[in-house]
Amino acid sequence: MQKYFFLILSILLLLSCQTGSKKSDTGKKAVLTVTIEPQRYFLEQLVGDAFTINMLVPPGSSPETYEPAPSVMVEMGNSLIYFMVGGLGFEQAWNERLAINNPSVTIVNCSEGIGRLEDDDLTGHASDHVHGDTDPHVWSSPRGVKIMAANMLEAVVKADPENEERYRANFVQFARKINETDSLIREKLAHAVSRSFIIYHPALAYFAEDYNLHQHSVEFQGKNPSPAQMKTLVDLARREQIHTLFIQKGFDTKNMEVIAREIGAEVFEIDPLNYEWDKELLRVADILARDVDENTD
Repeated sequence: MQKYFFLILSILLLLSCQTGSKKSDTGKKAVLTVTIEPQRYFLEQLVGDAFTINMLVPPGSSPETYEPAPSVMVEMGNSLIYFMVGGLGFEQAWNERLAINNPSVTIVNCSEGIGRLEDDDLTGHASDHVHGDTDPHVWSSPRGVKIMAANMLEAVVKADPENEERYRANFVQFARKINETDSLIREKLAHAVSRSFIIYHPALAYFAEDYNLHQHSVEFQGKNPSPAQMKTLVDLARREQIHTLFIQKGFDTKNMEVIAREIGAEVFEIDPLNYEWDKELLRVADILARDVDENTD
C-alpha cells in the first residue's frame, strides 16, 4: 500500500512539474508548504497574507501515521518552498521524492542550527521513541521556535527580496512575542515544587530542557510499556514526587489512568500540535505550576 501511494505521488508530482505553471505565474498568491500546524503559525507571523500556506498534516491528525492525500502533495509540488520540521522520519521520504520530481521547490530544514536531543536519554529530558536518532519536537521550546522562525525568514527573503523589509520587521515583532512567552513560562515555573512530569508520548523534551524539568515517557521505543516497565515508572514517580501526567489527543488513556491511581496524580490532555503554540505552552506551564498552590495551602 505504501509503495503504491508513493508511486501515485511521484506520478502526480511529475505531472505538476510538466505543466510548468506556478500559482505565482497565474496572478494568484505563490504557495508555501509546511508540515504541521505550529509551523503555519510561525510562517503567518512572518508573511501575513502574502502567500498561500499549504499544510501537509491537518489539525487532529498525527504526523506519525498520517498519509496526505495526493492533492495535498501536488500542492506541495507547486510550492516555492517546503518548510520541513526536520527530524520527523516521514519528511525525509517526502522531500527526497519532491527533490527528484520538482527540483524547483526549495526545501528548508527549519531545525537547522538547533542543538538536538538524543532519543535514548531515558531518565533525563528526552525519553526513547521511534522517530530516529534525535528528538524532532523542537517547537516545544521558545528558543527553538526563534531559530525555526529565523530559518523561515531567510528562505522567504530569498524568494521574495522585494518585501524583505516587511518580513524582517515582522520577525522582530514575532521574536518579541517569543521572548515574552519564554519569560511568562519561567515566571510560572520559578517555584514549582516538582520539576518532573510523565507524558505518554515524549513531545516536551525541548520544553523540559529549556526550563530545567525532567520528562519521563510512558511509551517505550514507540510501544506500550510492559508491566515491569510500568512498575519502574510508578516507582520513579513516587521518588520524584510527580503529580502531573500529560497525554496527547487521540492516545489511549488506560496506562496513564493506572499510573495516576497508583501515585495519586492528575492526567491532563494537551495538544503539542496546537496552532496557537504559545498558549499551549503557557497552559502546560500553568498545569505544572499548580503544585505551588496545592502544597502551600
